[in-house]
Amino acid sequence: MNCWCQRCQGPPQNGHRSTWILVLLVIIGSCMHPILKSIFSQIHSAITGSYISGSHSLVFVNCPNEQIAKEIARGILEKRLAASMNIMPRTSVLSIWDGEIEESTEILLIIRTNTFKISELFAYIR
Repeated sequence: MNCWCQRCQGPPQNGHRSTWILVLLVIIGSCMHPILKSIFSQIHSAITGSYISGSHSLVFVNCPNEQIAKEIARGILEKRLAASMNIMPRTSVLSIWDGEIEESTEILLIIRTNTFKISELFAYIR
């Protein structure tokens, strides 16, 4: 008997019990505080071997020079706001400023972090 399409009669069988426990954990996990939700997502990923969308993010930060990019990167790592990052050397930037096309260079910092840490990361960068 398929529990998803028909009502289950009597106590759940072993296969159905684990399914219902998993469904219950997903419902509970989705209603939690962001930090608890992240921990739940990591446990779920470890048990099932699957990736949960939205648990990790990439943040792109433009820096005026390499020294500032390295200072920001070190501070982020010291505060454990990200797992790792890349400092891309000298990227060209074309933009419109006061109605004119301008060309400049910047250093691009690519940060890999947990999504629940983004607001704290943004506050630190500001």
